[in-house]
Amino acid sequence: MRKYEIMAIISPDVDERQLQPLVDKYTGKIAQEGGTVDNVDIWGRRRLAYPINKKAEGLYVVIDTTCEPAVVNEVDRLMTIDELFMRTKVMRRDA
Repeated sequence: MRKYEIMAIISPDVDERQLQPLVDKYTGKIAQEGGTVDNVDIWGRRRLAYPINKKAEGLYVVIDTTCEPAVVNEVDRLMTIDELFMRTKVMRRDA
């Protein structure tokens, strides 16, 4: 198992109350596949450096996880398909 950091920018159209269930959906997928979610850090609404999909703001979420590479690839793929996610970035953390 390896440590990963997943940073996601979620559409500002998502309400603050809808954000936690959305994050729980993907952290649950990691736990279901045998990984562990070490930390979830919700940064909240931030201004973007440049517009993405004609939007100047986004909701930032950082998920620290320990799981197999296939699991993090699948979660990244699912986030990319979800229209509420504007951008995702997966980084492998050094132990």
